[in-house]
Parts: sequence; structure tokens; C-alpha cells
Amino acid sequence: MRPIKVLVVEDSIVFRELLVQNLNKDPAIQVVGTAKDPFEARDAILAHKPDVMTLDVELPRMSGIEFLRKLMPQYPLPVIVISSLSEKVFDAMNAGAVDFVAKPAVSNRTQLEDFIRNELLVKIKIASTAKISNIKKAVMSQEQQHLDVKANNLIVAIGASTGGTEAIFEVAKEFGTDIPGVVVVQHMPPGFTAMYAKRLNDQCRIQVKEAETGDRVLPGRMLIAPGGDRHMRLLKVNGVYQVECKAGPKVNGHCPSVDVLFDSVAKSAGKNAVGIILTGMGGDGAKGLLEMRKAGAKTIGQDESTCVVYGMPKVAYDLGAVQHQEKLSDIAKRAYAVLNKM
Repeated sequence: MRPIKVLVVEDSIVFRELLVQNLNKDPAIQVVGTAKDPFEARDAILAHKPDVMTLDVELPRMSGIEFLRKLMPQYPLPVIVISSLSEKVFDAMNAGAVDFVAKPAVSNRTQLEDFIRNELLVKIKIASTAKISNIKKAVMSQEQQHLDVKANNLIVAIGASTGGTEAIFEVAKEFGTDIPGVVVVQHMPPGFTAMYAKRLNDQCRIQVKEAETGDRVLPGRMLIAPGGDRHMRLLKVNGVYQVECKAGPKVNGHCPSVDVLFDSVAKSAGKNAVGIILTGMGGDGAKGLLEMRKAGAKTIGQDESTCVVYGMPKVAYDLGAVQHQEKLSDIAKRAYAVLNKM
């Protein structure tokens, strides 16, 4: 099996060389070229035909985001964005990037090597399997769904990973203020979840915020688990749903973990819940979704044809955890349909 051909686009000479040196240590990776700006990157893409490109957002002569918008329609390519803590990363995801990683400090060599080994290499390998044709901009639907039932005692739980930032938006933009309280785990570096929640809050009809322990799960409100070292769980206290964000070890290699959230929803909400599992690599959330189904919840999985990476939904489907498998554009509609029968 040939190595994954990678193009590194980074304007910092020091960081660029460190990336190349450390990526090439993995026999599954071959750095075929580097570029310091989008114009050099364009030429390198044509010359080397890379499988995956890593891309800095802040570049000379043209921003990484503008480059992505010009590149993707002409030369679709899996792109991993390497970014400092900035909301611009979500513009890059909207422009067609597969995933992103938080840029570490170059001065800390140990931290840098851990970042490349435990984060960037994993993301590159996942990106090499991504379906770029399934990355598209979501457009707000003119058709609004409505609930015929009271939402106070119901819960919607969503889990996603690679490709999930845009997939969650695709679903959330269809939710009206009558949707039951929504709890979400999206695998994301710490710091970015607050910005992501604000972005969704600005673009959707529902209220969206990064979750904090004690936040109530209310109709028309979405709570997103904070990235970092805390798992988010659903609790029912004195008949009221709320979340707890508590430190804990990684589960399935992730913190927060979709399985941890889904398990808590199965215990706290039982048959009064809808579980949705979206695009992502691996199996996080599959067993939890099965527990939800066993507890009487309704379950929905994204289908292979619309996933950027058909990993998590496939594992869940193969386990028998998915009752309804839908295209991404139909998931919100299915959620409303099953909620109206509960």
C-alpha cells in the first residue's frame, strides 16, 4: 500500500520544516511538497497531485480561506486546516476543509511532536478516506417543520466527528424554536466549541451555547459539549433535564465522548429521546446509540452517500443501533416525524 501523499502549506519556515520532518517519520506518510503561499500551493498541487493538504489559515498574498474557495470547485482535495484559536477556522470548514487542528507553540518541541503524532497524523489518515463530494454548503430551508407534541419532556442527542461541524449545522438550521432540548458532542479541540456555538447561534433559529454544568436543557435550545478534558452527561434533577460537564479519561480516544453522552441520555431520558449519529471516523457513539434504542429511544443515522466519513454511523448501523438511516438533508425532517409520534 503506497503512502499518503501530503502537501504542507505553511508560511512559517520553522513550523513548515518541523511539520515535514515529523510527518515523514511515519511510513504511511510521504510529504511530496511544501508551499509558503497559495500560489506556490497551486503549482505544487498540479505537480505532485497530493492525497491530502495541510493548510494554514493566515497566509501571504491570499488567505487560506480564499484559496480554499477558489481551489475546491476546480480541484477537490481533502484539506486539514492548522489554525490558531480563531473563528476563521469555521469559514475554512464552510469553504470545504475536511477537518482542523489547533496550532501548537513551536517553542515547545515535546508538545509539537505530541501534536503531530497524536492529532495531525490521525487527521491526515482520516482525511485521505474522506468523500470530498459530500462537503457542501448548507442552505436554510424555506420549509419549516413543526411539532404537534409538547417538547418539555423530550430530548434530542447528536454525536459527530470528521465533517460534523457542517453536518450539525445542516441539521440545526432546520430546527425551530419548538424542537425539544438538544445536546451535542462534536469532537473538537478546546476553545473552538464556544466559537462554534456562537456561530450556530447567529445562523440558526434556535439558541445555541457551549454547555456548562447546571445548564438546563430547554425546548429551542442546543447545548454543545466543551472541547477538552470534560465529558458531558444528561441528568434529570427534580424532573428537569440539565447537563453535567465533568473531567474524565478519554473514551474511545475522545473527550468529550459521544458514547458517554448517549449512555447518559439512555439512562435519564429513556424512551423520551431521539438519538442522531452523524459523519465521523471510528465507532464513538455506536454503543451509546444502541443503549438509547434498547431504552426505547428513536434513533437516526446519516447514510453513507452523504457522509464525509462513513465510520461512526456505519458502526452504529452494523450494531443494530440505527432505526432510520437518512441522507443528511432529511435527518431533521425524520427527527420531527418521530418526535411527533412520541
